[in-house]
Amino acid sequence: MVRKRVPDWLNSSLWSTTPADDRLHHYSPSPTTTTSSATVSEPTLQPPAPVPPPAASSKPQSTPTSPKLEIRDPVNRNSNNNSGGNDQNGDSSVVSPDDISRQAQLLAELSKKVINMWELRRIASQGIPDGGGIRSTVWKLLLGYLPPDRSQWSSELAKKRSQYRHFKEELLMNPSEITRRLEKSVGCDNDESKPEGRGLLSRSQITHGEHPLSLGKSSVWNQFFQDSEIIEQIDRDVMRTHPDMHFFSGDSQLAKFNQDAMRNILIVFAKLNPGIRYVQGMNEILAPLFYVFKNDPDVEMAANAEADTFFCFVELLSGFRDHFCQQLDNSNVGIRSTITRLSQLLKEHDEELWRHLEVTTKVNPQFYAFRWITLLLTQEFNFADSLHIWDTLLSDPEGPLETLLRVCCAMLILIRRRLLAGDFTSNLKLLQHYPSANISHLLYVANKLRTQAIG
Repeated sequence: MVRKRVPDWLNSSLWSTTPADDRLHHYSPSPTTTTSSATVSEPTLQPPAPVPPPAASSKPQSTPTSPKLEIRDPVNRNSNNNSGGNDQNGDSSVVSPDDISRQAQLLAELSKKVINMWELRRIASQGIPDGGGIRSTVWKLLLGYLPPDRSQWSSELAKKRSQYRHFKEELLMNPSEITRRLEKSVGCDNDESKPEGRGLLSRSQITHGEHPLSLGKSSVWNQFFQDSEIIEQIDRDVMRTHPDMHFFSGDSQLAKFNQDAMRNILIVFAKLNPGIRYVQGMNEILAPLFYVFKNDPDVEMAANAEADTFFCFVELLSGFRDHFCQQLDNSNVGIRSTITRLSQLLKEHDEELWRHLEVTTKVNPQFYAFRWITLLLTQEFNFADSLHIWDTLLSDPEGPLETLLRVCCAMLILIRRRLLAGDFTSNLKLLQHYPSANISHLLYVANKLRTQAIG
């Protein structure tokens, strides 16, 4: 069998050159993802002459001079304002001209009465500069939560937020509260001259569905006890979400408030989606959305972050929900089918690497790609880099899955020389603890795969 020739650009010295130590990473990675230090030296060089955004060159350089164009790192901003410490980035004041130009383009697009979604996706796919709440607004547009017509924003937001409040009142109420309200309503009909009977229900007035020992399907108590196990799992997962970030973890009032909000979102989602309910790891997908929306500098937007996050979380998960349904694992829409597509993508672009991994060393892609795909790479990179990757994922008009698979394929290609030199054990360890990488470079390679497929 004739092997496909490896493209020349894959043999570039960039893939094997030892990078300098300044990797532009100033945040601790998630504890569930261990990155090597001295032993890991993957390429972190800038992309080889990436083509700058066409619109950027047409913008006058004097445009981004307004104070509104200040760019700050989101994690650093949160640390300074709310958490007091560990997540600071000493170089956050260093802003590239490309970031300033791109932010100016995004602000110009967002100021239009009717936003051009194609143009917004094009600009956002290159990365959304931090600061000014731009990412918060753009993500809501990309996920379809906000309509392109700005005149509809106020009414749509009011309607959705009211709907979420209704969900919470309906689904988060303890059965004891339901019983108390029933007692109150029945008590109003009781004889007010009999104080000993106020608020007390006779046995005949307690329906079967409201009795704590009822096993009926319609019993609120029976449903409550069935939900308890899932709620306990949600509580555990929320408590250990990004323990290295004060925004999510700790004993501060901020952390407790944020944990309660995330807990509410996941419980409401589980109850509204009985076919999926809650699957461990959903908290990791929820975290970036809630973080971005809660840190919106607009006070009203930040105050309603919980409701906004819920609907965006539902929309994002709608494209991946089959990955969380165990009954569909072996179907053509399940997680195993998606992993197979990643394997085929690697074979198409780098058959030598594919053969070494899956035939020679027998590294099953499920051993590493399952987490990559189901958690949308949130556990493979530090939090700030994850936000950058999500900018690109959410900008794909066909949905984030196709771009996600290309990014995963690019991750393999970036470390191809180490993988080709490794055996089963070393390769599996490397892929399950992906090394530090330059995200702009990674996304450049992923986009290169896209253009090659089109060509």
